[in-house]
Amino acid sequence: MIKEPPAGGLNHLWRSHVMNLLRISLLFLAAALETAFSGEGSSLVNVRSLNPPPLEEIRYATPYNFTGTRLYPVAAAFVHADAARALEAVQRELAQSGLGLKVYDAYRPLSVQKQMWNLIGDERFVSNPYKGGGRHTRGTAVDVTLVDARGNELPMPSNFDEFSPRAFRNYRRASPEQKRNSQRLQNIMVRHGFIGFPSEWWHFDLRGWEKYPILDVSLLKLDRRSR
Repeated sequence: MIKEPPAGGLNHLWRSHVMNLLRISLLFLAAALETAFSGEGSSLVNVRSLNPPPLEEIRYATPYNFTGTRLYPVAAAFVHADAARALEAVQRELAQSGLGLKVYDAYRPLSVQKQMWNLIGDERFVSNPYKGGGRHTRGTAVDVTLVDARGNELPMPSNFDEFSPRAFRNYRRASPEQKRNSQRLQNIMVRHGFIGFPSEWWHFDLRGWEKYPILDVSLLKLDRRSR
């Protein structure tokens, strides 16, 4: 005659079974999270890979910016693959006239956007990260200017990141040459799918930018991944 195990033994076996199932579930969840986070930012492309590549002067990787501090750990610019294709088209058209783009800024991690907002707090010049995350955080915004075949910047109505009316697209007291250059930059960017920001002649967003996800991936991580 086979004796049934005591009730306490059954409870012990049941608890052990449940714990094993829980451990397996946690392992699967950890693996899923690792896969998800390893792919975060995978849609971002290093602008150096564009053909032809633009010049770069990543101001936020230096103290030479409105904050006076270095905000980026590496001088690298990344954009969403959709924006990258549009920028390549801009570059190809400009090359026909012996011109090109210089990139000051592109993708910006959400954590950095918050630092900038805390310093300025003016939506004319810095997107509020607490209202939709900001524009640069999606990889669809670029800060650019025009350069000639030698890499010299063409005259524009103001300096980059100059927080004054001179940076506005409707500023009327710029010189004729500055107006022509600013308008030329805007025309070609719009022609290839970008929208100009009213208070910054250098800032352009890819159309539909608000539909792209907000990211907070480290530039250092992206730079290492792109090498």
